[in-house]
Amino acid sequence: MIPSIRLAVCLSDPTFEFRVNITSILSVRLAVIALRHFVPNITFGHPVVESLRKQLGQDPFFDMHMMVSRPEQWVKPMAVAGANQYTFHLEATENPGALIKDIRENGMKVGLAIKPGTTVEYLAPWANQIDMALVMTVEPGFGGQKFMEDMMPKVHWLRTQFPSLDIEVDGGVGPDTIHKCAEAGANMIVSGSAIMRSDDPRSVINLLRNVCSEAAQKRSLDR
Repeated sequence: MIPSIRLAVCLSDPTFEFRVNITSILSVRLAVIALRHFVPNITFGHPVVESLRKQLGQDPFFDMHMMVSRPEQWVKPMAVAGANQYTFHLEATENPGALIKDIRENGMKVGLAIKPGTTVEYLAPWANQIDMALVMTVEPGFGGQKFMEDMMPKVHWLRTQFPSLDIEVDGGVGPDTIHKCAEAGANMIVSGSAIMRSDDPRSVINLLRNVCSEAAQKRSLDR
């Protein structure tokens, strides 16, 4: 279970949401967002990651969800700043293979994301070269959107074709939708609004984690 700290960047309305005590969380999603579309420049970047790493130490796992154009240009700065995983959008690059290689050479794990309108088969050729596949269950860029249940066949297909691959879902995931994600085969869950807006974030995190663990155990027994 990965709480999302969304650092949403827009020229007209920059917002930073920090509502969870992340010092007690093992994995943190740092969402680098250019609202409305992928753009070539970002105003939140590696300096913030570097600052968080210094404040939180080496234990938290920083997964960078790079919702930007030209993700190639941010690989080395994010690696130097202390990122553990670099997740880029397949739609944002013309040479996924070279980018995957560059991420690994900079000492980070590789995540590959697809937007709702992208077919899962488009990701398949790279599945054996990555550590994690991310299926977006909302359009990237805005928090609080409604969960797209029709993305679950993508998750199920990936789980069937690549049983050992980490499969993540992001967007509209909370207590009301977690069972659908876990049953489809997702074993990594990103949740922003459901955690950040809860009066008891820790209980929400535990619920999401437990549902995923139970589903994974059931899949293991069914093999």
